[in-house]
Amino acid sequence: MVYMFLNGGGMRGGDLHHQLRGAPLVKEVRTAPKYRFHSVDDRFPALEPVDEGGVAVAGELYDLPMETLRDSLLPAEPPELELSVIELGNGEPSLAMVLREGYRGHPSLVDISTIGSWPAYLAGR
Repeated sequence: MVYMFLNGGGMRGGDLHHQLRGAPLVKEVRTAPKYRFHSVDDRFPALEPVDEGGVAVAGELYDLPMETLRDSLLPAEPPELELSVIELGNGEPSLAMVLREGYRGHPSLVDISTIGSWPAYLAGR
């Protein structure tokens, strides 16, 4: 089992939540303020690690079996994202999907860092 931070469709009520295959929610969390937060073509969110100007992003922490990560979650991730280790607001590490370096600055990105939450962004569109 590994901790996985989710901030998009895999969260409770999201259209991809079924991919977690019943993995338990540990708690609602925020990242450390080390990320920019983007909407990618309004299809999904993306965390971008930054050295300056980062914000804390809201999400959910799940206790995920490695098999679920390997067989369900990772194969469904879009090519713009990759698996990485992020820092949570309490300083603890967690797995998460982040924006691939090659997509940084891509025209499909809309910075939604001031909102800091994918559900809040979707509700305000």
